[in-house]
Amino acid sequence: MIVMKFGGSSVANREQIEKVLTIVRDRLDRRPVVVSSAHKGITDALIAAARTAADGHNPGESVIERQQEIASSLGCEPSLLMPFFSEVRDLLRGIRLVGELSPRSLDYISSFGERMSVRCIADYFTRGGLEARAYDAWDLGLITDENYGRARPRPDYAQPMREAFAAMPQGVVPVVTGFVGKTAKGVITTLGRNGSDLSATLVGAALDAEEVQIWSDTDGVMTADPGIVPAAKSIATMRFDEAAELAYFGSRVLHPATLVPAIDKNISVRVLNTNRPDHPGTVIEAAPTPKPSPVTSIAYKEDQTVLVITEPRMFEQVGFLARFFEVVARHGVVVDLVATSEVSVSITSHDRDRVESAAQELRTLGEVRVQGGKTILAVVGRHIQHSKGIGARILEAISRADVNIQMHTFGMSSNNISLVIDDGDISRAVASLHAALFE
Repeated sequence: MIVMKFGGSSVANREQIEKVLTIVRDRLDRRPVVVSSAHKGITDALIAAARTAADGHNPGESVIERQQEIASSLGCEPSLLMPFFSEVRDLLRGIRLVGELSPRSLDYISSFGERMSVRCIADYFTRGGLEARAYDAWDLGLITDENYGRARPRPDYAQPMREAFAAMPQGVVPVVTGFVGKTAKGVITTLGRNGSDLSATLVGAALDAEEVQIWSDTDGVMTADPGIVPAAKSIATMRFDEAAELAYFGSRVLHPATLVPAIDKNISVRVLNTNRPDHPGTVIEAAPTPKPSPVTSIAYKEDQTVLVITEPRMFEQVGFLARFFEVVARHGVVVDLVATSEVSVSITSHDRDRVESAAQELRTLGEVRVQGGKTILAVVGRHIQHSKGIGARILEAISRADVNIQMHTFGMSSNNISLVIDDGDISRAVASLHAALFE
């Protein structure tokens, strides 16, 4: 059995979904389970409509019309999605009346993209001669915690999922919603943006799949963002730890938590291109063939906030860092990078509101500065720590790009060197780094 996840660009329209149908049909002998994202742009449109409604305005029918147009192009009966359209209208009306968009409501409205897309895809597959059936992930056992916007499955999800799949009719391809789950109380949750990747590996781990395939619009994991570096190359093989670092530091190919279930079950993850299905893509596994290059790829995570606390009295003061991080944790700040000196501590996080909240309390410990508009630029490779001169090459490349480094971390036994730069410097920095390290 294989699990095949198709992203939003892969199911964007009829032309792309026809490609998906051919790809799945060609792999029927491997008993495929399809996990699908929403059609490209639909989730963003749903969120935008909800925010418009929360501001007290009528969001109109644009997102429904957009989904309706895709369904119509696939030849789906109008009645297929009518219950979902009614529910979306009711929810948006309710949000507008109360003037509030809670995390719980945001997950609810966000879930409709996947719920509608799998029904359109399964219907199209069946009429195209490949019998398929749409399933919501929660009906297959994906019960999560109540961490809206970033939910994770309950530890005991796997057994109910195995039982649900065992009860499915033979010869029917399941098309399962990615991205979404439900709490034990029946409230809809989401796994975070691009969470369909995680859905796929959760299904794969529960079913002991031979492989999880992530189908996107690139030839696997690349040495850099091809939108910035046209010369970026596909990486044939990677270790789990390298891919996890890249995902965490902003690689657009994988959700950061995707690899955890695959690592637990030692299931290979293959990243492939829907538009070029014959390309071998990238295989991510525990121990791929050794590579001579010290660097695997360059990733970046923009829109970060940096907090710096300075206090001369912290020099040789026992417990200062403990008090600092206790405040940070209490305000729910997720810390990406940390750098310390004798008299200062610097951290980065993606959530400016939480950082600002923590900063108010931290001013009792020292002088605090908060700056937004920053990017974490990460050079990832499992041989970095053993490669003499690699740090110098990285710094020289950044200097040639006329980019200022504002923070720098490289830990013992680390497989990445991370720099903090301004958001506006991303393109120049990435292009210069790629030229120095790969070209």
